[in-house]
Amino acid sequence: MTEIPTPEELFARPFFFVGIGGSGMLPLAQIVKGRGAQVEGSDRSRDQGRTPDKFAALEAQGFTLHTQDGSGITSGDQIVVASAAVEDTVPEMVRATELGCLRMTRAELNSILFNTSGAGLAVAGTSGKSTVTGMLGWILEACGREPTIMNGAVMKNFVTPERPNASAVVGGLSLYLSEVDESDGSIALYRPAVGILLNVSLDHKSMDELRVLFGDYLGRSRIAVINADDPEALALLPRAKDAMTFGIDQSRAQIGIVPGSIAESPNRQAAMVIDRHDGSEHPLRLALPGRHNLSNALAAIAGAVAAGIPVATAVEALAGFAGLARRFDIVGTSFSAITVIDDFGHNPEKCAATLRTLKAHSGRVIAFFQPHGYGPLRQMGDELAETFAQELEPDDRVLMCDPVYMGGTVDRSEGSERVVRLIEAAGGQAEYVPSRKDVADRIASMAAPGDRIVVMGARDDTLTTFAKGLLARLS
Repeated sequence: MTEIPTPEELFARPFFFVGIGGSGMLPLAQIVKGRGAQVEGSDRSRDQGRTPDKFAALEAQGFTLHTQDGSGITSGDQIVVASAAVEDTVPEMVRATELGCLRMTRAELNSILFNTSGAGLAVAGTSGKSTVTGMLGWILEACGREPTIMNGAVMKNFVTPERPNASAVVGGLSLYLSEVDESDGSIALYRPAVGILLNVSLDHKSMDELRVLFGDYLGRSRIAVINADDPEALALLPRAKDAMTFGIDQSRAQIGIVPGSIAESPNRQAAMVIDRHDGSEHPLRLALPGRHNLSNALAAIAGAVAAGIPVATAVEALAGFAGLARRFDIVGTSFSAITVIDDFGHNPEKCAATLRTLKAHSGRVIAFFQPHGYGPLRQMGDELAETFAQELEPDDRVLMCDPVYMGGTVDRSEGSERVVRLIEAAGGQAEYVPSRKDVADRIASMAAPGDRIVVMGARDDTLTTFAKGLLARLS
């Protein structure tokens, strides 16, 4: 894309989203349609019969869906939107080139909407982006600020029967809240009024690359909001023009927690938030467990403060935050007291946060991990193995199946079996079970009363279906 169109120019033309059901594409398509544009799309998962309810809901909302064979690209006026991972050999991309369509990546389109809003609020970091975006979005909504929200996960507070896939909210033009992604480098496209940085840890890129990307992001933000508990994030503080810090442990963080005030159960927690600008204290109730979610809440509160909302108002709003789908999402508990949890954990930091939350309370953990791709598994397989070996105990179990593969030319020579060997070498108990169906059989055979079974992975909505089916089977 060479020339950057205005939103008015964009919305006057029809859109076609390639992979419209993806976690990053679907909310953006919802926002574009909500702004009045005609939106069509295709998705390989729909063609394969995966998650039919999701695509039926999209059609009910007025989206026209096509088979992913290029037949939906009919005019050079169409703007064709695809993620950077979509190959040029995909039929829609071939047809778009033939007709001379304007092609945009998901991030390019989102950054235009973000940068041309009254104020863009960005949430960045290796882990926790979707949760903090949902929390901050709910605070803004509860305060009557009518934000437009672009998220990568379904926000339970905004779900309705008509819109079950509420990963976006189409609000006003003055505030545009979005998580921004470092994995493809597209974070460089955004110019935030408020730029939140949660953490910096290994995922899709090397640490040196991440330090540059996140440091530049802070430098472009009018106000930077930084996690003082994360050493890598805090080390980038000098890059910020104007900054606010938050943290549980750092006594100098401007938005923090009163020492000794944290109380938690397996499903919720409470703490006293301190605003060190004036020393005031505010009781926080959060319907989510885990220290990482307490940190996420502080990030959302600090982001709200940077947007002009008082701490007391933000804290009060979070008491009504219902959470996100697939973020430590308790599917249910069987008659034999076996609990099944659906979780998005897919990199070392996310997996560690989930496992620590589980191990804070008694009971064996059976962790099923489906890697979200062969490339990411090569990038962080060693660290993932170390995480599972360190966070779990001898009685706990890890099961891994083959990585998600939706087609394409990715190198599949190195898979889950290598990571299982690394977990075992580090003293953990792990099994490689290639087929997910066989994983269900294996879990059913080993599960016992009191176990917590966590289904972990990304880029595959059918994991939720798998988790629900597992609970039904155990019941």
